[in-house]
Amino acid sequence: MSQSRFNHVFIAQRISLLRTLERMVNNHSTAEDLLQETYLRVTRALSERAIDHLEPFVFQTARNLALDHLRARRVQSRTLVDDVPPEVVESVAAPVSSAEDAAHAEQLLERLNVSLNQLSSRQQQIFILSRLHGHSYLEIAEQLDVSMSTVQKELKLIMAICIGVAERLNGD
Repeated sequence: MSQSRFNHVFIAQRISLLRTLERMVNNHSTAEDLLQETYLRVTRALSERAIDHLEPFVFQTARNLALDHLRARRVQSRTLVDDVPPEVVESVAAPVSSAEDAAHAEQLLERLNVSLNQLSSRQQQIFILSRLHGHSYLEIAEQLDVSMSTVQKELKLIMAICIGVAERLNGD
């Protein structure tokens, strides 16, 4: 399945995908963010393997991202991480992670940190507001006094950098 075929399917189904996501998350801006993330995830999946039934795969990817978002919001609303010192949060390990997984995750975080520190101040702010604080593109654009298009383009670039770092680490 080619990228151009996916682009055609994505454009044809964009409104339907967006409506589905909006119904799930009850927020237009969040649905737009999830729609863009769906595009990135499916593009990455297409580069890794052939996908026979593209349209259902796209909808399932979008649905899974929305469910992940809702799950994260639910967890976030139940946790008071802001009240916990950073060293305590950083010392919590996943109960099933192996030493190899932990070393891999640590390497990935170190490389991501190096790459993200090379971003401009505005790019870093956009990344933090979007990925760490969960702000919508519109909220970020208003806060930083830039267009939503600028926020989208910057995040697309930043996510490409992050994906590249992960791919290079997995290729090592």
